[in-house]
Amino acid sequence: MRLVRFGVSMHPRLLDRFDHVIAKKGYENRSEAIRDLIRDYLVQTDWETDDREVAGTITLIYNHHVRGLTDVLIDLQHEHHSHILCSSHVHLDEHNCLEVLVVKGPAGKIKAIADRLISVKGVVHGSLSITSTGRDLPA
Repeated sequence: MRLVRFGVSMHPRLLDRFDHVIAKKGYENRSEAIRDLIRDYLVQTDWETDDREVAGTITLIYNHHVRGLTDVLIDLQHEHHSHILCSSHVHLDEHNCLEVLVVKGPAGKIKAIADRLISVKGVVHGSLSITSTGRDLPA
């Protein structure tokens, strides 16, 4: 693999803060940290293009005693089965459940699925965690 070197100019205090943070996170050098920052930026940019294939997780917290809630969530998941790769369901306590759905598909569709699931009455908290399929992210 061929690497390209380039220079970056910045304020010394900004670089000092950056060095402090990456040392705490365990990076061996600035190059590794900067590569990760660039990849993260590229992933975020991919999610801005509705037809770009992406991956991610949808996390839901809900009280399973809410009447009809689990039926609605299951129906929505079946409706979008081609974009939901798998799910994991955890009983947090006698009332609350945590469900994590692994999703893949066009960014716009995945965001719409997440919005629909998170907005179901009875879902206490939900979030979409975005990532990449990895196909276009060189190491």
